[in-house]
Amino acid sequence: MNVPSDGYLLRIFIGESDRWEGLPLYEAIVRKAKQDGLAGATVLRGIMGYGANSRIHTAGILRLSEDLPIVIEIVDAREKINRFVSEIDAMLGDGMVTLEKAQVLHYRHRKPS
Repeated sequence: MNVPSDGYLLRIFIGESDRWEGLPLYEAIVRKAKQDGLAGATVLRGIMGYGANSRIHTAGILRLSEDLPIVIEIVDAREKINRFVSEIDAMLGDGMVTLEKAQVLHYRHRKPS
């Protein structure tokens, strides 16, 4: 799979408790990205954050949140990213989606010797 050197970084900010058709939303989005042939996806779990509702979510020892921030990052060509975002729009409720240019310096997989 090739990724253009002038790619785009898609970031999807959601909550850990968000769901889609019985799956955690982050899992549903990553599975859809793989199905659509995007170059790869990474899910990051935050330890603290807040969004549009201004409610702080934290993993602090005294305040164990069940809705920690989740960020999904995907890098690929702009056309593929745009098509993907339109396909997952119905999956997204609360949250934020951003897109920025990304220069891909290295993308490869070494086969085991």
